[in-house]
Amino acid sequence: MRTDSFGIVQVWVPHGTFRMGSTDAELAAIHSATPPPPPWVVGELSSEQPAHDVTITRGFWIDRDEVTNQAFQAFIDAAGYADRALWSEAGWSWLQSAVSGTVPRPCSSLAADQPRACITWFEAEAYARWRGGKLPSEAEWEYAARGPASRLYPWGDAWDPARCNVEGSVAATAVGSYPAGASWVGARDLAGNVMEWVADWLDPGYYATSPAIDPAGPASGTKKVEKGGWWGSNQFVARGAYRHFEDPPDYQDHHIGFRIVTP
Repeated sequence: MRTDSFGIVQVWVPHGTFRMGSTDAELAAIHSATPPPPPWVVGELSSEQPAHDVTITRGFWIDRDEVTNQAFQAFIDAAGYADRALWSEAGWSWLQSAVSGTVPRPCSSLAADQPRACITWFEAEAYARWRGGKLPSEAEWEYAARGPASRLYPWGDAWDPARCNVEGSVAATAVGSYPAGASWVGARDLAGNVMEWVADWLDPGYYATSPAIDPAGPASGTKKVEKGGWWGSNQFVARGAYRHFEDPPDYQDHHIGFRIVTP
């Protein structure tokens, strides 16, 4: 564990290999679960296959917690929204467009220790560059959550609603409120609280051709992958293998936040 130069606690993820995605047996268990998964979850399960071994060749630091309102305010105060060097071409275009409106957009909670939600993928990307890092690839995020044992949930293979802010919840909580739900490397809230943007474009068929070494996702797309479930959702989307399927990089709402990785 370390505290970086911005005062953010990070945990170390060593290089290694894990099984990414879901096996036939794991998906069969979901289909037969009681209560059953909602239809919109069932419709996306095929994108988790085929299960495949992935090797992450370089260790990395990942934020122990989701980026908080306090941490994101430091980016705002440092004029991050005015620094062209931090923004991709598409991100800067979005920022300058009329559709972006007031940025950052208001959100349901601005308590200092709450995760910063209502952030587009573009804003998350710019913040990550400001911190000297990047958004994790989907493989890096899933490896940090599941580890070499490829656990279903960060804490193990059995669902435990007491370890995460998911079922029955009506709002996000302060980051780190569920320490018993930490992953094998000590990263917290990888299941629930807010779901998290990752770097990859979404392609439901990508796993069929995904590289076995450091996969970075498709070269292009229209939607970005989000991982980790969210408050008020269900156990099926809180699995490490779940891939949320519907949001373009200019979308934001109070269920979506992020964390970053640095070399």
